[in-house]
Amino acid sequence: MNHGVVLFHTSSAALRAEKILAQAQLVVKLIPTPREFSSDCGIALRFEWNDSARVKELLDEAKVQVAGIHQIG
Repeated sequence: MNHGVVLFHTSSAALRAEKILAQAQLVVKLIPTPREFSSDCGIALRFEWNDSARVKELLDEAKVQVAGIHQIG
């Protein structure tokens, strides 16, 4: 299954995003930021790529600042 990762500028944003997405019943997991991506924060949030539109929508609505959203294998 393909996954996506959300990158953040701060760890507090990553923790907030995890809480918001988990409350929306999405399967998410905090992981170390993959090496191929540059980020100010060492924590990224992995999710199922099929949920990417919903992830972006929920984070935008909650005004969680992200450094990027990328698809991974």
